[in-house]
Amino acid sequence: MGEEYSGMNLIIEHLCKRFSSSANNTLEDINLKIDEGEFICIIGPSGCGKTTLLNLIAGLELPTKGEIKLDGNIITGAGPDRVVMFQEAALFPWLSVINNVKFGLKLAGKSKQEQEQIAIHYLRLVQLAHFKNYRCHELSGGMKQRVALARALALDSKVLLMDEPFAALDKQTRNMLRDEIQSIFMKTKRTVVFVTHSVEEAVFFADRIIMLSATGKVANEFKIELPRPRHIENSDFIELRAALLKETRREAEKSAQSEYDNN
Repeated sequence: MGEEYSGMNLIIEHLCKRFSSSANNTLEDINLKIDEGEFICIIGPSGCGKTTLLNLIAGLELPTKGEIKLDGNIITGAGPDRVVMFQEAALFPWLSVINNVKFGLKLAGKSKQEQEQIAIHYLRLVQLAHFKNYRCHELSGGMKQRVALARALALDSKVLLMDEPFAALDKQTRNMLRDEIQSIFMKTKRTVVFVTHSVEEAVFFADRIIMLSATGKVANEFKIELPRPRHIENSDFIELRAALLKETRREAEKSAQSEYDNN
């Protein structure tokens, strides 16, 4: 099923983004290197440019300055080597669960037999094979996100980009999906860039956490070396989460002070 990659890397160099409606850059001089198989979480205050950075990697936006390279090639637009999973599942309501997963595979030119095999493989991975013939409106919010995840994984892209995929879900469903994604990541070794507001979520998933400041710069970077599978009740996990929460509060206070000083 093509679940391993060799030597992939994503390099972001001197990246700046300014929208025409703003006097300031949304992102300012971002420099990052993401290696094959890494799970990177991006955190930071609202408006710091987390989703903008994800959209730039996806090729849905273009930088004002700087560049992003995937395997040495400059990203100039969307491509099948990068798949985005959004906050909302964005499924096709008129298609069954399995046909939603097959949709991108058909566009990629896979044979009907390949589409079926790959779709079933990933529906099993997200524990939805028994629901393959259901319509999307018959599914809960959490199940819809699992279908969206199966669809994203089935495309076998080099990088999976996830923009707060659990934000609209209740806490119980969110925790269940976290465990599932952790398990899937451990099995598939996918390269993931994951935007979240939740420090707990970032500590749960990440190999590295990139913290953006309110001014759209990289404020800090944290290497997370907790063994997997991770458990939020674990004392080391709780200690690290507390330290990072303190750091995010400090960053938010710095941002608030700076805004106050500029008024």
